[in-house]
Amino acid sequence: MLGMTQQKLADRIGIKFQKVQKYETGANRVSASRMWTIAQVMQVPVSYFFEGLEGEPAEIGNHRGDILTDKEGLELVRAYYAMPENQRRRLFDLARVLSHAA
Repeated sequence: MLGMTQQKLADRIGIKFQKVQKYETGANRVSASRMWTIAQVMQVPVSYFFEGLEGEPAEIGNHRGDILTDKEGLELVRAYYAMPENQRRRLFDLARVLSHAA
């Protein structure tokens, strides 16, 4: 949702991107101190990573984080960021127009 690659996140927290992949897939557990660092880099509260467990989910920007728990939503985000920048911009503009029309 931030447009940050695993490599960029790994660089900012001082680890290899493969470790970030393992965190993301659940193959490795994330320590509290590492989660704190990741939250700082992503500019979200640590509670963001626990959304849905109780209370209202945390938000990042204007987007609810729960879109990434939906398989279709996650695929859509990945496909979007796989596009070249100019195509992403055009698709974003189209989506904005269509959402206002709905």
